[in-house]
Amino acid sequence: MTQTASDAAPAPAPPAPAPNPPGRLHRAWFVAAVAFVTIIGAAAFASLPGLLIEPLHEEFDWSRGTIGFAVSVNLALYGLTAPFAAALMDRFGIRKVVALALLVISGGTAATVWMTASWQLVLFWGVLVGLGSGSMALAFAATVTNRWFTARRGLVTGILTAAGASGQLIFLPLLSWLVVHHGWRPAAVTVSLAALAVVPFVWLLLRDHPADVGLAPYGGTYAEKPAPAPGAARRAVTVLFKAARTGPFWLLAGTFAICGASTNGLVKTHFVPAAHDHGMPVTAAAGLLAVIGVFDVIGTIASGWFTDRFEARRLLAVYYALRGVSLMFLPMLLAPSVHPPMVFFIIFYGLDWVATVPPTIALCREHYGEDSAIVFGWVLASHQVGAALVAFLGGLARDAFGSYDLVWYASGAMCAMAALMAMVIRRRPAALTA
Repeated sequence: MTQTASDAAPAPAPPAPAPNPPGRLHRAWFVAAVAFVTIIGAAAFASLPGLLIEPLHEEFDWSRGTIGFAVSVNLALYGLTAPFAAALMDRFGIRKVVALALLVISGGTAATVWMTASWQLVLFWGVLVGLGSGSMALAFAATVTNRWFTARRGLVTGILTAAGASGQLIFLPLLSWLVVHHGWRPAAVTVSLAALAVVPFVWLLLRDHPADVGLAPYGGTYAEKPAPAPGAARRAVTVLFKAARTGPFWLLAGTFAICGASTNGLVKTHFVPAAHDHGMPVTAAAGLLAVIGVFDVIGTIASGWFTDRFEARRLLAVYYALRGVSLMFLPMLLAPSVHPPMVFFIIFYGLDWVATVPPTIALCREHYGEDSAIVFGWVLASHQVGAALVAFLGGLARDAFGSYDLVWYASGAMCAMAALMAMVIRRRPAALTA
């Protein structure tokens, strides 16, 4: 009987993926760079709501509460979409989900140019832009970090989180100038075009997984790309119910709700009109928000560095305590012109703006492992629900009391509560996190 070649020896194993050549920058950093540019381009829509309150109030005679409601719908959907977006990225890939989200953001923002009724503001800006923005941003950053990095996760999380602040820095001065000199519609078109311009970068340059290019994650070992996970919505809900049976989830969700209330809901939405109430020009107030963006970049990247080295829950406690103190002083600092104490507040608050994100993601990773991106999506949902409530209630408070002072003080007190909640979060034993 003749032995065939195939019987003589087993088939050779497929070649192992080539390691990243020594001295060459790992592909993960290029993916992080694309994600950074994407978040910057999409950040334009987050810069606009605070600039729209006065122009829409003057043109359509809509109350600040009505406009705040549209912003609150946007913020709430941003948060509630995030956990499903993380699961959709597992099912369909990062590239497809983010590209579609940017197109929805662009279309929703452009449609506001033709609106004539407040329900259209809720539909276009609240629903469409809310759904689009919730399908990326921080859930996008967490997914990219978890897939492409094993080492330096805290640092990369800080850099990608800071991208939103960088976008604010780039767009706020331009958008405020457009609103003041040409009206709010050219500003809305600019936001739409900025989101649209990023789509080619995502589609052509982003890759879903290191195995797509035959590499291991940065600082890790090679692993095959997992099969697409079916039932994205079911998995997101299943992970929620599983996490909801644990104490750390509720503490993280509660602290992050206060984080959203005191940043996106309060300062990003109402700082410009509050400063304008005290006689400060809109462009000057928007410029101060942009400076917050400058120091937010520094603070968030530093927070990522700290998160790689120090206990995350202690970092959170410090961040929330300092934020609460600063907000308590803000009503005494608002004035017609920019003065040194206000500059100090802007720098101090900017360093703390989203410094909470890297340690919050680290705690999700510590307690929930491979489900951490989806769990963080639900924690982010609480962040945005908190932001939505304060965006709406802040507008109502201004209509009712003629001032934002009560909102600033209440937010400062909530931040003190968040600092205490952060310290209650238990450390997960090392044996369980390995």
